[in-house]
Amino acid sequence: MSLNDTLTPARAKPDELVPSRYAVQIGDIDVLVVSDGVLPLPTQMLGHNADPSVRAAWLKDMFLPQDAFDWALNVVVVRSGAQTILIDAGLGLDPDLNLPRAGQLIKRLEAAGIDLGAVTDVVLTHMHMDHVGGLLVEGVQERLRPDLRIHVAEAEARFWEAPDFSHVAMPEGFPDALRAAAKRFAADYASQLRLFEEEHEVAPGVVVSRTGGHTPGHSVVRLASGGDRLMFGGDAMFAVGFEHPDWFNGFEHDPEEAARVRIGLLRELAETNSLLVATHLPFPSVGHVAVDGDAFRWVPVFWDY
Repeated sequence: MSLNDTLTPARAKPDELVPSRYAVQIGDIDVLVVSDGVLPLPTQMLGHNADPSVRAAWLKDMFLPQDAFDWALNVVVVRSGAQTILIDAGLGLDPDLNLPRAGQLIKRLEAAGIDLGAVTDVVLTHMHMDHVGGLLVEGVQERLRPDLRIHVAEAEARFWEAPDFSHVAMPEGFPDALRAAAKRFAADYASQLRLFEEEHEVAPGVVVSRTGGHTPGHSVVRLASGGDRLMFGGDAMFAVGFEHPDWFNGFEHDPEEAARVRIGLLRELAETNSLLVATHLPFPSVGHVAVDGDAFRWVPVFWDY
């Protein structure tokens, strides 16, 4: 079933009163943002280098709790020409870390009428478990095409052979879970990996580019068609990173480089007027970036009904 079928009204599901998918048109490219759910995380990892009182003030200004918050988890499906491309794959199964509200991607793709067997390509921004886990759900690999191409930066695949967690500030249990998921993914999908060095055109108007920072092979995906532009920023951006782009996210393996990458991408988005979608911005995470003094401002689009 084509991605276009998701743009027409579907029968409402009684157990899903809040929308979990949102469609965007970028020229001739169809884009569908799909929520994989949310991850409950402690707020101290949201800028662990920041003054705690300044971080607390930001949370208060945003009407967010001081101790823990729901970290959105978004995935994108792209149709360009004859190719259907899944950008990232969500969490999959909860790795015993009390994350029961994430890992919804597979059932939500089914609800949107997207057949896993129709996916021609997968692009991974990086190999953290909340980006590869959906491919590790039991029965999923057997439903995917045998000629499926999975695009990931060579630096990313190499990093996970012996990952360095010395600069992260993750909750307990996460490093072990991340290592295990990346190791299993690399083993299960070794024959389908298509590694690139710095940049690769996956389909017409769909280009994946390595940025580094968050992980050594972290990448973003730029879409361009008919004068329209959209960037899927992966984990380079997060909610507090517009006003405080120099704050370190606890999941960044090289936080100083991640901050430099973030500032550069935000400048690019502001200059080009491109739309932004990112993994951990509140669903559907579609919006623009504006320069605001020495920092930036996130401007969500009005929902297009």
